[in-house]
Amino acid sequence: MENSFIPIPGKAAAAVVDIARRLDMAVGAVLLGVHARVVAALTGDEDVLTGCVGLDGGRDDEGVARPLPYLLSLPGGSWERLLHTVAAARPVADARTTVTTVLDLTGRVPDALPAGVTLWTGVEWDGPTRRLRLCHQGAEGHRVTSADRLAGYYLAALGALADDVGAPYHEQGLLSVEELDEQRAHGTGPLRELPDKRLHELFEERVRRHPDAVAVRQGETSLTYAELNRRANRIGHALRARGLGGGDREDVVAVVTERNLEWVTAALAVFKAGCAYLPIEPHFPPDRIAAMLGRSGCATVLTERASDEGVRHAVTAGLHVELLHLDAVTADEDADLGVPVAAGQLAYIYFTSGSTGEPKGAMCEHAGMLNHMLAKVEDLGLGPDDVVAQTAPQCFDISLWQLFAALLVGGTTVVVEQEAVLDVRRFVTTLIELDVTVAQLVPSYLEVLLTHLEHQARDLGRLSRVSVTGEALSRNLVVRWFAVYPGIALMNAYGLTETSDDTNHEVMRRPPGTGRVPLGRPVRNVTVAVVDERLRPVPTGAPGEIVFSGVCVGRGYINDPDRTRQAFLVDPERPGERLYRSGDFGRWLPDGRLEFLGRRDAQVKIRGFRVETGEVENHLLRVPGISEAAVVVVDAPGGRGLAAFYVGTPTVAEVHDSLAATLPEYMIPDALHPLEALPLTENGKTDKKALGALSAPQPVGGPGTVTAEPLLTVTERRVAEVWARVLGVTAEQVGRRDNFFERGGTSLAALRLVLQLDQTVTLREVTARPVLADLAAAIDARGTGVERAEPVAD
Repeated sequence: MENSFIPIPGKAAAAVVDIARRLDMAVGAVLLGVHARVVAALTGDEDVLTGCVGLDGGRDDEGVARPLPYLLSLPGGSWERLLHTVAAARPVADARTTVTTVLDLTGRVPDALPAGVTLWTGVEWDGPTRRLRLCHQGAEGHRVTSADRLAGYYLAALGALADDVGAPYHEQGLLSVEELDEQRAHGTGPLRELPDKRLHELFEERVRRHPDAVAVRQGETSLTYAELNRRANRIGHALRARGLGGGDREDVVAVVTERNLEWVTAALAVFKAGCAYLPIEPHFPPDRIAAMLGRSGCATVLTERASDEGVRHAVTAGLHVELLHLDAVTADEDADLGVPVAAGQLAYIYFTSGSTGEPKGAMCEHAGMLNHMLAKVEDLGLGPDDVVAQTAPQCFDISLWQLFAALLVGGTTVVVEQEAVLDVRRFVTTLIELDVTVAQLVPSYLEVLLTHLEHQARDLGRLSRVSVTGEALSRNLVVRWFAVYPGIALMNAYGLTETSDDTNHEVMRRPPGTGRVPLGRPVRNVTVAVVDERLRPVPTGAPGEIVFSGVCVGRGYINDPDRTRQAFLVDPERPGERLYRSGDFGRWLPDGRLEFLGRRDAQVKIRGFRVETGEVENHLLRVPGISEAAVVVVDAPGGRGLAAFYVGTPTVAEVHDSLAATLPEYMIPDALHPLEALPLTENGKTDKKALGALSAPQPVGGPGTVTAEPLLTVTERRVAEVWARVLGVTAEQVGRRDNFFERGGTSLAALRLVLQLDQTVTLREVTARPVLADLAAAIDARGTGVERAEPVAD
């Protein structure tokens, strides 16, 4: 706890008295308005729920003035409008209401802050010296900003009010010049001059330096730098012969192949020809393929004969698209193309999910792509001896750096087959046998991998760095990792498709000291800020939206001007540069690192409080014995609430008591659900839609009620128990004719199923026999792992 005593300047004090007289309100109402303005800046919420002592006469049983809760909705506009809103407010009558901030007009500051209160501001007004007395404690047990700095916000607000009560308060900043300069320094990555070359040209330089070194490998097949270069050149010349690329043209060329060496060659060829790369997975539904081709204006597709079925079906939707099969499209010429490609030219388009359900095609330029590649090289320390594992599906932007970063420094890329990724033992063996030094995984997959390795520890060979990205990385997982592999560094990588992939790196060689894993500092040539709705910087430690500017920011969404205008703006501080609004919320830590708080759509108001589900998840993960946690917003008869799901040993009562000890009442979930595993999407991320369905009451006739066909054998019952744990449902909700994938199972969930069945079945068998009864019959036929089938007694 920290205290600060700050005199109120005479000009400001006199202005408060004068404004109160002119507006016919109490001085305390004016001071409460100033307090509300400061608290709104600190919380990032225009609806301020705060306590006030001495304004409406509330007293406890012993006659001591006590805080009364006020819910103040700041209206925007002038100070005068704000003050009238505050003066008209009355205390909240709900006895359950708790507050985290208090304004004490009696000037009193308690010796110890009451439970849940993080800021108590006393105003000594009637004595010889008018001053502020602040008592401050960080909400999570550590200081996020100093009491002196908080006092500065009050003085700034008082000064702005004194200058002009008619001025728009929301356009007046509270941060000092010193704090603004500090945030700019924290938010600016190292300045590095980009080479006046494109990615493929830097690769060509490496070809000339060591043509016979292995560039890329998959299984038993490999290509040297010279072989890969010649193959890509032949395809590139074939594209140029069709009039694609060159000059100011930015022709979009889709690559629809499996994740193999043909894909590597085709992607490189597109860059060499001066075209824009559009990756599409061949197994996507035809309608989605058609939507991606149509939205991007793509008229040319590079594909394989075994992978073109979805594209051919998409083309029948009326699109004018030319299919070029890679085995027939190559030209005889294999020299470097030498096509001029500008740094600001379109490099690629990656489609991401949109909140409206329509995919968005994010466009990024060559300079941003190369800057990100070189940031990975710099922060991971990549060199010619490194072997990088390429594991991500080709439609995820992280696949690009996994593919090409090593090739910029003379290293080797290993394309790990999807079947190997989904077989943990085989994946570990692949890392070891192929001498992989760098890998990148999503946290959900890392947890599956680590659980396996905790039970079957193995030396991971040359592996020395693991990048983790795609979703929030929990401190618990980091602690577990270093407990098993203290010599293998973890890098928490954060960024978005619209910002040329990762913008922040936090390289760790031990668990972080804070509750959350920081996102780290901005990478080279990237600027990050945390701002309010009007793009003004928020106080250090306060939540705000994370925005980006610099070379990383893409052009917007292709042929989608409305959604582009919403997210891509002109940087108000850097004329001529683009600014991207991420929709992610975070805050600056005092040491200059960025902390992720959650998505904008992960917020909910609970009795006037804005709650970030990510914050509740973070507290759940601090409960001893909990390894995974997720919180979803649910609609209840009494309004919106929270439902929490966790994996671990504590009982519901133990979890509730632990949360009650660290969170205010309004942040404690209405329902707590222990699960054997959290359901995952195909991308390995927590499936919050599935959790939302689990939190809703099951209707009669729904899954697991009267329509679930009864289990007939011991094996079916055993499989159903494991199945239920993996899918995050109860065993009673599983019937013998249920289909694993139709019930929400994904490839990663199937991997969990295989592991929890002690590998008595293979992933291929689960895919081939997704119906529970069929899978149980296959186990019985083998006669291993699960006891022989016997009828289940009625």
